[in-house]
Amino acid sequence: MHVLSGGAAAAVVKAVQAEFEQVTGQAIHGTFSAVGMMRDKLVAGEPCDVIILTQALIDQLIASGHVVAGSARSLGRVKTGVAVRTGDAHPSVKTRAELHAALSGAQGIYFPDPEKATAGIHILNVLKALSLDQSLSSKFRVYPNGATAMSEMAKSHDAHLIGATQVTEINYTEGVDLVDVLPTEFELITDYTLGICSGAHNPAHAQLLAELLTGVASAAVRKQGGFEFE
Repeated sequence: MHVLSGGAAAAVVKAVQAEFEQVTGQAIHGTFSAVGMMRDKLVAGEPCDVIILTQALIDQLIASGHVVAGSARSLGRVKTGVAVRTGDAHPSVKTRAELHAALSGAQGIYFPDPEKATAGIHILNVLKALSLDQSLSSKFRVYPNGATAMSEMAKSHDAHLIGATQVTEINYTEGVDLVDVLPTEFELITDYTLGICSGAHNPAHAQLLAELLTGVASAAVRKQGGFEFE
């Protein structure tokens, strides 16, 4: 079973993997990175049974015929937040001025790909809105996805580091703490949605995986990570 997914849902897939593999006898082969990159892999012909991206991208793939119409299911909504390494002081980032000060005082700013990753695109736009994209560019530490960015920040020994990405990628990464979500004026809420691919090798098993990923089997890990759902 091949899964292409945005990094925000990586821990959810891993949480249901053992149950799925025990029931079906099939192994899950997951690739997790920026949603734009995952979309491009599917369109280029990469094997895929279930894909997890933003709702907008899934809608596009349904329209193009890459995802089965009617198969879309939401894992939940995820906000974008600010992080520091575990043990570091938590700056206040509740207002534009506080966020500006926290970013300006950082020696390194860790965030995902500003071209392919939902959070990365948004964070760069926030930096532009704060007129910090040029003056702080030498401090940018950009990685293919938010999980990698947070992991690298956790391993760094430099002082005064700050990160920004989807709250799930912060909450699921050991060694970093969620400080807060972005101020209301910069808020980004992303609906992570799965779809069953038109080229799925075993549609019935793909459907089972979809049910595990969006149902009670994964509810606790989704809630713990910061997914919001009814």
